Amino acid sequence: MSAAGPARGPIPAATLAEAAARWRGEGRTIVFTNGVFDLLHPGHLALLSDCAQMGDIVLVAINDDASVARLKGPSRPIYPAPERAEILLALRWVDAVTIFSEDTPLVTIERVRPHVGRSVETISGRGRTRFVDPSGLPA
Repeated sequence: MSAAGPARGPIPAATLAEAAARWRGEGRTIVFTNGVFDLLHPGHLALLSDCAQMGDIVLVAINDDASVARLKGPSRPIYPAPERAEILLALRWVDAVTIFSEDTPLVTIERVRPHVGRSVETISGRGRTRFVDPSGLPA
């Protein structure tokens, strides 16, 4: 893992494309994963550790509180998005975090145009890797 930069707070959506372009310009491979990350468990840690081995920058996109409530129910999230971001940023495998408000991360993926995407099968508990071809995403 290499440091994404001195800032350790979440990257706002408005500056995410700029950050990704900077990393790409530096020749870094961007690995993207996303989720709620409300109750961190060993599966999350394995996922993030795997991501760190796939590239130079591990970017975790987390759902904002309103989208978590829509997806998981009114009693969630347990921890608000800024706290979830802080917890993730404290992990050695995570270089950057962003918070998105949509129910899916598609808009965020289009902003970042990552080299590698890693997602989790929440039902089976097994992750799956897919490679994202940035040239196939809308400009």
